[in-house]
Amino acid sequence: MAIEHLRHTSLQLTRREFTAMGATALATTALAVGLTGSANAAMLEDNWIDAHVHVWTPDTKKYPLSSKFKVADMQPPSFTPEELFAHCKPVGVKRIVLIQMSFYEFDNRYMLDMMAAHPGVFSGVGIVDHQASDVAVKVRELRKAGVRGLRVYSESVAKPSKAMDNLWKIAADENISICNLINPADIGAVDKLCERFPSTKVVIDHFARIGVSGTIESEPLAALCRLARFPTVHLKTSAFYALGKKAAPYEDLAPMIRQVRDAFGAERLMWASDCPYQVQGSHAYEPAIALVRDKLDFLTAAEKQSILRGTAEKVFFNS
Repeated sequence: MAIEHLRHTSLQLTRREFTAMGATALATTALAVGLTGSANAAMLEDNWIDAHVHVWTPDTKKYPLSSKFKVADMQPPSFTPEELFAHCKPVGVKRIVLIQMSFYEFDNRYMLDMMAAHPGVFSGVGIVDHQASDVAVKVRELRKAGVRGLRVYSESVAKPSKAMDNLWKIAADENISICNLINPADIGAVDKLCERFPSTKVVIDHFARIGVSGTIESEPLAALCRLARFPTVHLKTSAFYALGKKAAPYEDLAPMIRQVRDAFGAERLMWASDCPYQVQGSHAYEPAIALVRDKLDFLTAAEKQSILRGTAEKVFFNS
């Protein structure tokens, strides 16, 4: 009788009552009554964080491209914060982690300028030349500007080097995350770096690209899950448009999400869109967040809060 009353009461909450209760109390209520699916999602506060977005501007005079790129490589030609907001704000995404776009390589100015233009909205992941003699100075400057992560690539982590080791040491000293855009074959190299630098915070982007082939490969997924033994490692459940069947509603990715949830716990997972690529062609923004928000019945309300906001908040906004 009491449980049924609690279930009825929780589903009748108004937005004003929700705000008064607070997200934590409401998540506890949802757990107590065992809500799942759309009823569970309806109770979640829509104040989400997208943990992975790229922005760029067609103004290549003020923000010149790296010599490795040309204007024709900018597809779409423009993806500014204003263009991003048109996709994310209608579904309750209020904060975003900007990832330095490779078009600009080590020149982080456009990302930093957009962070400054929208205070409180953006955090950032920058790119530095890890082989430069002044890399520690550059990292400190980025952290002072609000950057909380450093992007590294497969080719940098796959081949051991003193320069990469040094970057991981600097990251630990500056309390900034190493954010790895890697392929499945590079998970072992990251594992070794985590063993050598256990105090360095680590983020793995896009499930380490497991599923890009169209198949969720079991061995790389097991290797990815083994990284969970390092408490400083976090994982982005992101880039759904590029993985598995590569088609909305992306429910074929549910078993992989469940497996990484079981390994890492939701408190070390974070959702992200990888815009603008998530909104190209037949893909759209809302189905990407809806997979976690509405479709995954094995996630509790509290777990959805972690994946859609709490983990990214901890790693990129409160660190």
